[in-house]
This record gives sequence, C-alpha cells and structure tokens, in this order.
Amino acid sequence: MHEKKNFKERAKNLIKDIKVIYVALKHPQTPWYAKALAAMTVGYALSPIDLIPDFIPVLGYLDDMIILPAMIALTIKLIPKDVFEQCRAESEKLWTVGKTKKWYYAIPIIIIWIMIILFIIKLIIR
Repeated sequence: MHEKKNFKERAKNLIKDIKVIYVALKHPQTPWYAKALAAMTVGYALSPIDLIPDFIPVLGYLDDMIILPAMIALTIKLIPKDVFEQCRAESEKLWTVGKTKKWYYAIPIIIIWIMIILFIIKLIIR
C-alpha cells in the first residue's frame, strides 16, 4: 500500500512539475537550451498520443514510467533555481481543472511515427 501511495504522490508531483516547466518555457530568464527541452517535455506530456502506444505490453508504459520523468528531471536541472521557484509560484493557478490535452501537441509524435513507417516501407521495398 505504501508503494501505491508513493507512486500516486510522484504522479501528482509530475503534473505539478509539468505546470512549472510550461511557465518556465515562457520565462525570459530561462536559457534557450532549457526552453528547447521544456518545449519537447511539455509537448510530449500534453500530447494525446504516446511515442510508444500503451497497448504494447510492458513497453507501452515505458514512456509514462521512465521517458517522461527523465525528460522532466533533466529539464528542471537546466532551469536556473531562482527562475524555477518563480515559475512554481506562477504555476499554482495553471490548469486548476486538470492537465490539458491539445491535439497540436501530438504533431511531433505523429511525424516521428510517419518517419518510422516510411523507413520500414523503404526497407521492405528494397
């Protein structure tokens, strides 16, 4: 039971961190490289389409359990601490109803899947 509670708490913290990263993405003192990773992280988190679909056994949850938390952790490390704390305060009001889902965040994932499919087709045709 303790592990389940711990997992739920970590999931809540991930949502809070995504909100902070979203605000930091627009902050003028966030370095460009942190903004680039923040854009990818927020886009991936808010995309209704996963890079690895959830219906694929084991691997389907890889992005939810490993990839996204790793992206969030790396992005947070790249944002200066004072900027991150300012953004944390601003993010408290953001998405009070819950995490938003926008279809345009899925465009990069769709492009990646199209490129993979085209690559496979090219290999088969040879």
